[in-house]
Amino acid sequence: MSLAPTTETDGSPQPVTPAPAPGRGGWAPLRPLILRLHFYAGVLVAPFLLVAATTGFLYAASFQAEKIIYSHEMTVPVGDTKLPISEQVAAARKAHPEGTVAAVRPSPEDDASTRVMLSGVDGIDGTHTLAVFVDPYTAQVRGALEQYGSTGALPLRTWIDEFHANLKLGDDGRLYSELAASWLWVIAGGGLVLWFGRRRTQRKVRGTSGRRRTLGLHGSVGVWAALGLIFLSATGLTWSTYAGANIGELRTELRQETPAVSAAAGGEHSAHGSAPAGGGAEHGVGLDKVLAAARAQGLGDPVEIVPPADDASGYVVSQVQRSWPTKQDSVAVDPATGEVTDTVRFADFPVLAKLTRWGIDAHTGVLFGLANQLVLMALALGLILLILWGYRMWWQRGRASAFGRPIPRGAWQQVPAHVLVPLMAGTAVLGYFVPLLGLSLAAFVAVDVLLGEIAYRRGKRTYGPTRPDGPARPADSADGESVK
Repeated sequence: MSLAPTTETDGSPQPVTPAPAPGRGGWAPLRPLILRLHFYAGVLVAPFLLVAATTGFLYAASFQAEKIIYSHEMTVPVGDTKLPISEQVAAARKAHPEGTVAAVRPSPEDDASTRVMLSGVDGIDGTHTLAVFVDPYTAQVRGALEQYGSTGALPLRTWIDEFHANLKLGDDGRLYSELAASWLWVIAGGGLVLWFGRRRTQRKVRGTSGRRRTLGLHGSVGVWAALGLIFLSATGLTWSTYAGANIGELRTELRQETPAVSAAAGGEHSAHGSAPAGGGAEHGVGLDKVLAAARAQGLGDPVEIVPPADDASGYVVSQVQRSWPTKQDSVAVDPATGEVTDTVRFADFPVLAKLTRWGIDAHTGVLFGLANQLVLMALALGLILLILWGYRMWWQRGRASAFGRPIPRGAWQQVPAHVLVPLMAGTAVLGYFVPLLGLSLAAFVAVDVLLGEIAYRRGKRTYGPTRPDGPARPADSADGESVK
């Protein structure tokens, strides 16, 4: 898969896109077009992909690094009996009375601490919480760290995650990652088509040197990584700014959105669960009875308890296991009576909601744990190598003294109308649903046409008029470009 121009030999590119050989079917005229798109997409989008791949590699590694760096807060000596969750929260509030209890994650394993998440704490980002870590056996507070997201990312993983997603530039910075994801599947898919369209003898790496060897390495690794890269592209787009919104609207139209438990407290007693002063988590019957009610509904660890948002709301207890097998059941509990008022089971999720959940979790490295993270690291490393090999081929194409000339223009003219028209229509529809792909492609084409027009006018001034159906102009040959 090439992130730089590729040709069949080590020689300089021919100035004019050749006419398709007879008997080659529809593939021959399409290959130069795909090659040109692959070249420009690779050269111009590769810097964004390089940043995304590097930070993605670091993010996948951060799960294990987090366990080492924050082991004191996250793990505890195994004791005899865990204390009631209400006592653990009280200990956390005594040590950190600031803010409001946003959620509680009881110790999910024998050697794991309980997390009490506080929102509205001074010095903590408004979208983050302060996680207070409590020993479930002794109620000793082991520390407090800033936390982000549903996977409970701590400072190291949070920093890498935000840099990967938006370069630490907020919502505007997310456009970089959406642009990268929008083009990644195009580059990977185009690379597959180009590689398998080559003769088998031209795919080998052994016994080759120079640009042929770089191309062989690039293509071989690209073939192995392509499906994984296409998967990362598709799943990355599901929660992007613009394409993600379109995907969300489509799921809504198909009634495939993710269901959520209703937190409205039921019955005439709903007003009895008013929130206590001080931003605590004890509403009505209290945390211990709420947790017991959720356990009775089959909600095993790990779970998260969210206190009522207001007087008319109930507790929400949700399973938060994203690893396989996924546990995402949730219940609402009336704070006045301790009764379960609503239940949502992951088994009842619509198909697309399940696939989205699994896709995002695999993309972020939590679905299959360490194995998932190792695969992501391998894909990220593979993408980094593909980009570097791509730029190296571009340099070698210029005889290792300068970057090579662009792939010749005019490839689209060789595509039969019955193929070109549906292709253009499909591209327009795709560009509508994946806006950053469509806009950037339109910008590429506009710039390309402008440069071609400039090259044409320069050639016409230098060499005089040339018939439209005549041979290639010398200026075009010098520039390595053909007539538009």
